[in-house]
Amino acid sequence: MEEQLDVDRVEKIAFVLKTIAHPMRIGIIDLLNEHEKMSVNDITAYLGLEQSLTSHHLANMKMKGILGSKREGKNIFYFLRMKEVPDLIKVLEDVDVIVF
Repeated sequence: MEEQLDVDRVEKIAFVLKTIAHPMRIGIIDLLNEHEKMSVNDITAYLGLEQSLTSHHLANMKMKGILGSKREGKNIFYFLRMKEVPDLIKVLEDVDVIVF
């Protein structure tokens, strides 16, 4: 007898993969994995990105639960909420793919 597909499981996995599937988002995740928390300005300066685009990616990942944020004074600091995501990225780094 065949086992049925666990739809909830595969949808959750696809949701996380779709959310992080952008080079800028992976860069942000790598950076937040190295630093406990960072402001938008710090992330923008460190990665050399535009502030508005960085904010867009941060808001998207926060809305989907990958990141969290905390206001401290005038600054909002972002941090990794899903601590497993950097491990997922590390596994994918080791996959041998041909980029077209």
